[in-house]
Amino acid sequence: MESKSKSKFVLCFLLLVLSCYLCHGITSSSSSTTTAMHTNNWAVLVCTSRFWFNYRHMANTLSLYRTVKRLGIPDERIILMLADDMACNARNKYPAQVFNNENHRLNLYGDNVEVDYRGYEVTVENFLRVLTGRHETAVPRSKRLLSDEGSHILLYMTGHGGDEFLKFQDSEELQSHDLADAVKQMKEKRRFKELLIMVDTCQAATLFSQLQSPGVLAIGSSMKGENSYSHHLDADVGVSVIDRFTFYTLAFFERVNMYDNASLGSLFSSYNPNMLMSTAYYRTDLYPRRLEEVPVTNFFGSVMETIHTDSAYKAFAGKYSKKSVLEMPLRQSSQDLRRTLASSDLQYPTTDSNVEDPQDSCRFTKFWSSTHGKTTKVDGLDSWVNYGLFLMFPMVAMSSWLSS
Repeated sequence: MESKSKSKFVLCFLLLVLSCYLCHGITSSSSSTTTAMHTNNWAVLVCTSRFWFNYRHMANTLSLYRTVKRLGIPDERIILMLADDMACNARNKYPAQVFNNENHRLNLYGDNVEVDYRGYEVTVENFLRVLTGRHETAVPRSKRLLSDEGSHILLYMTGHGGDEFLKFQDSEELQSHDLADAVKQMKEKRRFKELLIMVDTCQAATLFSQLQSPGVLAIGSSMKGENSYSHHLDADVGVSVIDRFTFYTLAFFERVNMYDNASLGSLFSSYNPNMLMSTAYYRTDLYPRRLEEVPVTNFFGSVMETIHTDSAYKAFAGKYSKKSVLEMPLRQSSQDLRRTLASSDLQYPTTDSNVEDPQDSCRFTKFWSSTHGKTTKVDGLDSWVNYGLFLMFPMVAMSSWLSS
């Protein structure tokens, strides 16, 4: 008899452990589903070169800056790092202007350029701090990458590079393992959902060799042993004004607006080695989706927040119900109230929570409406229902066993 009671106790304990395990599985699956939602887009655009003869690298970065802004990413979600100020260089024939074409039709350095890191602020240390979020307390929010686990991040870098390194300021280098370690930290700290790294430099593909974090997609302008060339020279400016890889990237995006469904696959396939004079390389083994299914605006554009409702009328009524409450004097008639509402500047529905609807006089209807309203506000209601279902099974089994 004693052994039978012990076996029942052990069985009850095992059933309890099983139910806890199932609940934990439901919680983790629901949380992973929630974090998988694409919430926002960020862009980190980096020019690593100084000196006048590297004019084209600043033009490359400003060209991408203009493109992502045109496609919908706001300035507060763009980190712009320029290692030099070509617009104010004494050699610049066009002061306060930067061009990416010899026709001088588009001034990239216009009134709406917000540079977050400039000059000697563009260092490997500051770059890694931006990615990992390890800033000093005095650094303002405008210089921080405030992404989250639902963010898609575009990381664009241009400058002079070589086998597994990219030069900063001609004085220090970013190694491939430095980049891989920073990306690993970003992933562990849930700073992105998907990351696209685009590099325009010589031997750009070698900079991706150490990457191991999932959700990362990388594209470079050249393979190992190849150079990345400039596109054309501006005789007035006296130097090359843009690189070939960035030039043809911009040519692709000039045909795209923020509502187009052009895919990353179409972007990558648009690079012609004969035109680039190098081989564009992209690494996709860490990226879970097919490039043909991913719109370019997932990285180069904006994510518009959309609230799905059954009725737009009810949504506005609920949103502005507190603002549209009008106080009525004690002696004011209902006709005067309707006249006041009709002449009000608030053009929202006149349904007010303080006015009782005759249809809601039934107690059952009031109770049902109140209960429904409270349950819809509960976060993760489906998870709670699943908890109950999974807990019901071991409890029924336990009671059946004990009764026998």
